[in-house]
Amino acid sequence: MHVLILGAAGMIGRKLVNRIAAEPAVLGRTIDRLTLADAFQPPVPEALKSLSKALTVDLATSGIAAKLIEDRPDMIFHLAAVVSGEAEADFDKGYTVNLDGTRALFDAIRQQGLKSAYAPRVIFASSIAVFGTPFPDVIGDEFLTAPLTSYGTQKAIAELLLADYSRRGIFDGIGIRLPTICVRPGAPNKAASGFFSNILREPLVGKEAILPVSDTVRHWFASPRSAVGFFVHAATLDTAKVGPRRNLTMPGLSALVSDEIDSLRRVGGDRAVALIRREPDPMIERIVAGWPTRFDAERACDLGFKAERSFDEIVQAHIEDELDGRVA
Repeated sequence: MHVLILGAAGMIGRKLVNRIAAEPAVLGRTIDRLTLADAFQPPVPEALKSLSKALTVDLATSGIAAKLIEDRPDMIFHLAAVVSGEAEADFDKGYTVNLDGTRALFDAIRQQGLKSAYAPRVIFASSIAVFGTPFPDVIGDEFLTAPLTSYGTQKAIAELLLADYSRRGIFDGIGIRLPTICVRPGAPNKAASGFFSNILREPLVGKEAILPVSDTVRHWFASPRSAVGFFVHAATLDTAKVGPRRNLTMPGLSALVSDEIDSLRRVGGDRAVALIRREPDPMIERIVAGWPTRFDAERACDLGFKAERSFDEIVQAHIEDELDGRVA
């Protein structure tokens, strides 16, 4: 099986690659070719070097998608994207990467299929940002997608394309609507949701973090460990059970910022909590106010997708996976 991972240098991409290195048959079949592509050079684990090719490319550049698809990968993970805050701040970049790049990929697959039979599995990283206010108390699988950010709009358009291309047999697609992923490792990024991770990740290693919203903000979360699990599960899922509605809201945990802080206190004490500095940011507050807070992800749960049930589990996963079980 030939696997292509777009966005392989990103957090989820790297963790997915590491999962494949640790469990070579985790995607259901033995992988004999792995192509990793991103705007930055993707790292390749030693265990996968003999079968991997790492490329530094811009998917939205004319001709790049066609070159990536000409080797006809059997499974494609499309994780590449401009994150929410950056897509809102830079209109052109958001649409170029998140929409034009996705459309180029999908059409490159279609063009290959016109030459001879070809319909790969495509697993697309979407987002709960496809939903916009006003919300019911709990958002079910029947709730409409009406985003109130450019990022959410770009993801919603891509979801429609994925469903239509799948309906026509061009590829076998599944859209994974990710919760906000927390705790994200590494340095802070430009995602509007980044502070949800920052206020845990930085204090756990003795650093200060900025909280731009109130403690009463509620949101929908899952860990990076769960996110990788979503994509791995989607790779082997029988899509006949999914039906024509190919985009799925993933399970997660509805929690307050104060719940995060309570979990931080339980593992890091008051000293860690004291490293959180409150600096209200009107733009972040406005963006977050338009995000959903609680879902009933019944379809995804019935299909076997799983996530954490408490913030303590999320924090513990970060400590185990990123801090070798230790905190400052």
